[in-house]
Amino acid sequence: MLLNNYKPVFHLFLFTVAAYILHKTAFYFFQINTESFDYAIELPYLIFFAVSVLLYLIVLVVKKKNFQIVGMVFLFGTFTEMLLAYLILQPILKSSSETAAVEKVSFFITFILFLLFQTLLTARLLNEKR
Repeated sequence: MLLNNYKPVFHLFLFTVAAYILHKTAFYFFQINTESFDYAIELPYLIFFAVSVLLYLIVLVVKKKNFQIVGMVFLFGTFTEMLLAYLILQPILKSSSETAAVEKVSFFITFILFLLFQTLLTARLLNEKR
């Protein structure tokens, strides 16, 4: 049972690797030069993976202690993640380089993918029978 609780972290890791490979392939296919980006493509994936794992582990602990507030903890964690993403995104938003638009879209796609995966994991936790 303990291993089943942490299996989604492995799935999240596989999702991260697959999304990263797909992202790099798309940039290669469309011949987008990422050297002028403010952040390397790997950084948002690492940050969002770490935040997603941390949020999932916190939700698991809260689920064991007080199932009634799992949704609120998830919403607070998501809000915190959005705040962190906004702070990280500041240099990209202020940038006037020609690749800034591509970098913004890339960042938001990464953010939305991780947010979607987190939401699915939390919904699955909430739908489990006690």
